[in-house]
Amino acid sequence: MATKTINLNIEDDCLCSDITTTCSFPLEQKDVEETQSLSLNRPNGYLKGESRIERAWSHWKKLGEPKLIVAPMVDNSELPFRLLCRKYGAEAAYTPMLHSRLFNEDEKYRAMEFSTCKEDRPLFVQFCANNPDTLLEAARKVEPYCDYVDINFGCPQRIAKRGNYGAFLMDNLSLVKSLVEKLANNLNVPVSCKIRIFPNLQDTLSYAKMLEDAGCSLLAVHGRTRDEKDGKKFRANWEAIKAVRNVVRIPVLANGNIRHIDDVHSCLEETGTDGVLSADPLLENPALFAGYRTAEWGLGVAGMKEDDKLDQAELLIEYLRFCERYPVPWRIIRSHVHKLLGEWFRIQPSVREDFNKQYKLTFEFLYDLVNRLKELGVRIPLYVKDTEQAVSAN
Repeated sequence: MATKTINLNIEDDCLCSDITTTCSFPLEQKDVEETQSLSLNRPNGYLKGESRIERAWSHWKKLGEPKLIVAPMVDNSELPFRLLCRKYGAEAAYTPMLHSRLFNEDEKYRAMEFSTCKEDRPLFVQFCANNPDTLLEAARKVEPYCDYVDINFGCPQRIAKRGNYGAFLMDNLSLVKSLVEKLANNLNVPVSCKIRIFPNLQDTLSYAKMLEDAGCSLLAVHGRTRDEKDGKKFRANWEAIKAVRNVVRIPVLANGNIRHIDDVHSCLEETGTDGVLSADPLLENPALFAGYRTAEWGLGVAGMKEDDKLDQAELLIEYLRFCERYPVPWRIIRSHVHKLLGEWFRIQPSVREDFNKQYKLTFEFLYDLVNRLKELGVRIPLYVKDTEQAVSAN
């Protein structure tokens, strides 16, 4: 049994296809040259000639001021999933968090963990780091392929504590400042930061201002503290995000409590931020930004009706097709299958058991799994606003 577990992990770390595509890192040379040509004669920053705050806003507006954004998620915000979310309304996206030292040292890690394509823009490439020189070396490898290099100051997990990165750098603000300054002074794309809030609001505001002064051009604020890891147990503090928005002059994004499209509108109105990020809710419903809701947020809600075309199984099929085109490790695909079909598996646990026992995944097996669920009569609809009801009400 132990041997089988080891083999399963090895298999799951393999790419789902050996096909090399122009979307894998690095991109075609002509794309690199085109991007680099935009950066000529711009040492120490982008859009030379404007003030720092003006540069931040000029860049954001050039990107179209995206408001609906896929948050960074380890092993879950990879290219095929980003493209699926973009198809259903996402206007920008983050990569998963990349480890800057491993990204520099391990070619296999780079190939497995980072890929992109022309359709994958605007794009934030996120790194964790605790060494400015190491971070800059990694950032320079990706700056031709993205619109922001993002520093993760928000990961609250135990692995971040052991590695001294993410939210645990909140205990060493001088290091935080040096990481931001290193990128801001040496890259031709802007640096963004993703943070969590301090328990004390004034500490949070001072933190945000320090990041802005260090050269951060865009700030994403997760409205929970480092200790508030459970998003279902702890509500994000939108008031704290609003306070940050009011004290900094750069674009600000809000993260937390975005479960359906009405949350998007409420958050933008209540916080005054320039966009929102959604993470876990998108894993269950990649069509969230297009107005679709899962049963949890749509069933019994006034003005909502079942959609007769799109459901989570159809979204999974679309995701798998993206994976066939843009290979990712099987472990990532496994994770998305569980997230998308979790409720379906609860109705037919035998199908879930067969999936979990599958030693080697194939696309044929996964498409057959979806068909098997449908043949067993499983269908959990997504919900959309009843436009006919809304028209008649008017």
